[in-house]
Amino acid sequence: MGQDENAERRLVAHGALLRDVPKGLDAERFETLLRTGVVRFERIISNGQTTPTGEWYDQAWDEWVTVLSGAAALLVEGEPEPHRLEPGDWLFLPAHVRHRVTYTAVDEPTVWLAVHIGEPD
Repeated sequence: MGQDENAERRLVAHGALLRDVPKGLDAERFETLLRTGVVRFERIISNGQTTPTGEWYDQAWDEWVTVLSGAAALLVEGEPEPHRLEPGDWLFLPAHVRHRVTYTAVDEPTVWLAVHIGEPD
């Protein structure tokens, strides 16, 4: 393999999404797991936290989220009911779709995997 070919090699990364999950957090924890190109993978740990009343997320990039453990509910602006998410459920949020978290489990950590697509550096 030539020197130019080695420059094209990428590092392999791995981790465990459900290992070392803290309990009873006072604030949500956001952990970037991997960033490659215009995609960022993030683990979010919630324990009863919600989006403050009157606040909305309005992101300039697409986001795909899934709940790995616990439970959550996300309200999309203009929809009558929140989307309830339990382990294995996922939701795709296109850019500029305003949304807020209305519920996360209080009796166990809610672990999310979020994939941000097209997020600026």
